[in-house]
Amino acid sequence: MNGMFETLTQLGAADDFRSNRGASPSLDQGSTKSRYLKSSNLEPWLRVQALNVNRHAAALRLFRHDEFGTDPASPSDAHIDAVNKLMTQLRSQLQEISRRVSSSAQAAIQQPDTVLLQQLMTRKDRAHEWVRSIEQIWDFYFELFGQRQTRFGNWLLAADRIALDCYQVVYMGLGVTKSIPAPAPFSYMKTGFSPATFRRGIPLSKLSQQINPFPLIQLPYHRLVNPWTLGAILHEVSHNLQTDLNLRQVIPRAIAQRLLKAGMSQFVAATWTRWHSEIFADMSGLLLGGPYIVASLMDIAARSPESTLHYSPGAPHPIPFLRVFISTYLLHRMGFPEAANNYRRIWQRLYLKERAGNIPLEILETFSQANQLVVDTICFTRYDELGGKTLAEVTGFKPQHQQMIQEAGQRLAAGNDPGIIPERFLIGASRAALNKQQAEPGVITQNFYKALARR
Repeated sequence: MNGMFETLTQLGAADDFRSNRGASPSLDQGSTKSRYLKSSNLEPWLRVQALNVNRHAAALRLFRHDEFGTDPASPSDAHIDAVNKLMTQLRSQLQEISRRVSSSAQAAIQQPDTVLLQQLMTRKDRAHEWVRSIEQIWDFYFELFGQRQTRFGNWLLAADRIALDCYQVVYMGLGVTKSIPAPAPFSYMKTGFSPATFRRGIPLSKLSQQINPFPLIQLPYHRLVNPWTLGAILHEVSHNLQTDLNLRQVIPRAIAQRLLKAGMSQFVAATWTRWHSEIFADMSGLLLGGPYIVASLMDIAARSPESTLHYSPGAPHPIPFLRVFISTYLLHRMGFPEAANNYRRIWQRLYLKERAGNIPLEILETFSQANQLVVDTICFTRYDELGGKTLAEVTGFKPQHQQMIQEAGQRLAAGNDPGIIPERFLIGASRAALNKQQAEPGVITQNFYKALARR
């Protein structure tokens, strides 16, 4: 670096560009500069800087519709088009930055003074930041779409079809016409303890804070291998439904007003309001899938007493110990009192001393009343966003649906076609077959995915 600066100084560049930057170099200066560029390999190095940026930008291509297969498990054209639209917007900005890098490189070749060389480095640095950001997005979707070419493709297709079924039943049940959300949710597998979702239309750190174009349902492998635990799909889809139905601001406001009107303290009202999204997802998932979804929830919430009875200030999830009781109360109101009582007794047997944890006394003392008010507010209150209907009316789970689930469980266990049963009910059917030991777990799993893949 010092040698280059000294050489440029000897060329008169430093003095020339400080005092007479606009003046044309003399013939001797131009000749000396030309000899320097050739002898130092500076000119080819500068050309390569622009070349690298432009080639890197060009490599971040759009995805082809047939790139990840053409079978039913493959990403739909709508999903690929949505990602390509996002990539096109980002690449157009990168291409403009790349043009500036090329322009700076040419200017530095013509006049290799420190000012122009550093301008090139600054623009190159900015271009690489853009490249890295877009590459992160490209890699994210490349991995997601690529999973559909693995042996897990049909598992993810099954999750997609369950999620789509949830959307269809809700939008068909609304009391008002709403614009159809598109594309549908897209499922992918990721290691970890808990499922997750990334809602449509929000900026994601995984996407360098760009807007997520469609709902993403993230499922751990250990859930996919045990389909009777996939009540998680209904829960995660319900987060997206709350957003797409414009209930994300309405529900917490209604909860706060209801609790304060009932004489609850600001602390109690604020706590339940903070839990609104997770409670909505639990309630909606139960209304979509029926009683066996409570068992799936208990799979998640049943941990050590230290974990299940732990209150975390500011956490968006209800206390796990209370979370199950919220669902059993809804289950009772849905017309399944026996199942609700059975799950409640199991839960109470597991955790005999609720004061063993750090749950605030005020939350425990007001729980029964607050629970009833919150469940009623979410599930049995009419909203304009639902066309004047309640969430329970929109989802419409009935006792006869549970009979369908039981019969489908027998068919799954026997390896027979479960029939016209909605996709979301097959989660409960797999649990029914497992509980009654009608087939080995591996057989139930195989038949569950086979039934969903061939639809």
